[in-house]
Amino acid sequence: MTAARPSIETIIAGEIGARPEQVTAAVALIDGGATVPFIARYRKEATGGLDDTQLRTLETRLAYLRELEARRDTVLRSIRDQGKLTEALARDIAQAATRATLEDLYLPFRPKRRSRADAAREKGLAPLAERILADRSLDPAKLAAGFLNDQVADTKAALEGARDILAETMAERPALVGAIRRHLVAKARIRARLVKGKAEEGAKFSDYFDHEEKWASAPSHRVLALLRAAKEGVVGLEIEVDADDPAPVKPVEAMIAREFDVRTSGGTPGDDWLMGVARWAWRQKIHGHLSAEMMLTMKEGADAEAIRIFSRNLKDILLAAPAGAKATMGLDPGIRTGVKVAVVDPTGRLVETATVYPFQPRNDIAGAMAALTRLIEKHKVELVAIGNGTASRETEKLAGEVIAALKGGKPTKVVVSEAGASVYSASELAAREMPGVDVSLRGAASIARRLQDPLAEIVKVDPKAIGVGQYQHDVDQGALSRALETVVEDAVNAVGVEVNTASAALLSHVSGIGPALAEAIVAHRDSEGPFKTRRALLKVPRLGPKAFEQCAGFLRIQGGTEPLDASAVHPEAYPVAKKIVAAAGKDVRALMGDSATLKRLDPARFVSDGFGLPTVRDILAELEKPGRDPRPAFRTASFAEGVHEISDLRPGMLLEGTVTNVAAFGAFVDIGVHQDGLVHVSQLADRFVKDPAEVVKAGQVVTVRVVEVDTKRKRIALSMKREAEPAAATRAPAAREAQPGRAPEPRRERGPAAPAASQGAFGAALAEALKRR
Repeated sequence: MTAARPSIETIIAGEIGARPEQVTAAVALIDGGATVPFIARYRKEATGGLDDTQLRTLETRLAYLRELEARRDTVLRSIRDQGKLTEALARDIAQAATRATLEDLYLPFRPKRRSRADAAREKGLAPLAERILADRSLDPAKLAAGFLNDQVADTKAALEGARDILAETMAERPALVGAIRRHLVAKARIRARLVKGKAEEGAKFSDYFDHEEKWASAPSHRVLALLRAAKEGVVGLEIEVDADDPAPVKPVEAMIAREFDVRTSGGTPGDDWLMGVARWAWRQKIHGHLSAEMMLTMKEGADAEAIRIFSRNLKDILLAAPAGAKATMGLDPGIRTGVKVAVVDPTGRLVETATVYPFQPRNDIAGAMAALTRLIEKHKVELVAIGNGTASRETEKLAGEVIAALKGGKPTKVVVSEAGASVYSASELAAREMPGVDVSLRGAASIARRLQDPLAEIVKVDPKAIGVGQYQHDVDQGALSRALETVVEDAVNAVGVEVNTASAALLSHVSGIGPALAEAIVAHRDSEGPFKTRRALLKVPRLGPKAFEQCAGFLRIQGGTEPLDASAVHPEAYPVAKKIVAAAGKDVRALMGDSATLKRLDPARFVSDGFGLPTVRDILAELEKPGRDPRPAFRTASFAEGVHEISDLRPGMLLEGTVTNVAAFGAFVDIGVHQDGLVHVSQLADRFVKDPAEVVKAGQVVTVRVVEVDTKRKRIALSMKREAEPAAATRAPAAREAQPGRAPEPRRERGPAAPAASQGAFGAALAEALKRR
């Protein structure tokens, strides 16, 4: 009787710390078409309160385990059809917990091309292999003499055939291969060696010309760098194990010998010959197979870590604080081509554009200032968003002079990342949103909108164009895209979307709404006017009850006929909300935001068969802070007066900046000098930091101290440690006017920042980290 294996639900429950029945309920919802944001927010009773992180893990593992089950069935069917399935083998296959273990079991039965062992069997040499293995006291050469025939010319050929047969047997023994794999995982090292003649061409990979480290602990960014160097033909990579072991019989060879009861020394003629076969099987069969597998595993692990870091940074960027619905001027800096100017109203609608030429060759500073002043006064501009590309600080200075000269209200200027803005401005979406507008001017409008609402604008850009990953082009692009899509989906649904102003690009990420439905919603809104209620969405073509159920709670309607439509309360729960309103004895509009009254109500009074305590508590919380935005309050960094270029920096300066990217080895910070500085992981705090994300995140405003500056290589080393400042340390003079800092996206045109490698151990560590980036 084959032992029953745990169900998929039981396995996942153990992995995410839940009960099997919680997982079963979540799986049923996912299979029914529900999205993770919807399940996490509106089906807490069904899943027992599984959060979005647990549900994302559940979703990923469910797909993997179902694929494993399908493969298991295929393997069983194949072996059964060959007439070779035994009860013991069926039990082992049933209990295989990973794809690797399952494939080890299937290896001897997998249909394959005719091998050297097959050829040897056809020549009648299988009995020779069996006799040598059975009786070690006999001389293999003398035994081989009895197996010569028309196809086997001499004893050497006979012994080679027997060796091929036995080596294949050794390489296909599941238990042995599994044990060797575990040994490699524990002991193997990844070794890189320079390919002859590639030193000059591959100079950027010089750290890896003669490099080795433990396979199991190699960090993801270094693995990806090694793999890129190998792909470009600069280095050769190999997996080594026990290379420095002085023993005449290496541990792996001894493992093979033990599996076949071969004495490793002082044995019989048969043992000595079989020991040679074991060595040959390791070198020619097992090592190559497992090395390729470990290279793939290493790549997959590095990809997963790089994707995790990219996803985390993208989430921080998408959930960055919005400046709000204010008239905003966007400035896309340029020198010879001029500074592109776009003004958008509080809803993000483009109202006017211009191009000014304050820099060489025209140097029309007076004309530029006059044009900007006119636009600010005409449209009552409250925010000025300045792109962080070439001439950013010069443009920022110009804007500051314009603002200082204004007699009325003075707008706030903010430097905003323009990473990916050019991708959007040249897209079909941008052409539809701003028909007839020059591509460069669309970029200025996008910069303005990014300041108003980063989430609403950045979702229009392929996340990979934002550039907050490490080696993002080297990782599995399909896995990266899937991961980033879930990040965008989670961020959009966490914030909620105003259905009457949202773009189709933003709506397409709402739970239950794809690109086609998003376009249909916008088309209906344009033809019929703003939606008055959520229920009116059911009039949109192809938006049926199922889609409405998934999306309604994440859509907002401000100023509609139903006040609850402006909140995250799902329409299906309106009866509960109205019972709460009735119990409070107030009008719903008066109750919304009345924390004192709501806190006096007992949630248990409103529990029913359809809605449990978690939902009631969520409704009360939403009524207390209707339509609350989970994003932080808007805050910006103040760049230092007189610090515009890397040459202006001095060790010891204290500066404010914005974290632009968080990598495995540290965080990059924009301090306003056209070059991000690096806070190495060892300099993030006065305590040991394993993961930089424990301390900082993209978009965070931080205070840093300049440690080292390498002007020639454009590298800046920073520290966030609260150490006693050296005597020479100075705080850079604050700007006369509070200057909001740069948005969280890093500038793609800037190179990585690091200290000079020659300036101490810290500098060397930072330089090494950046080379590996």
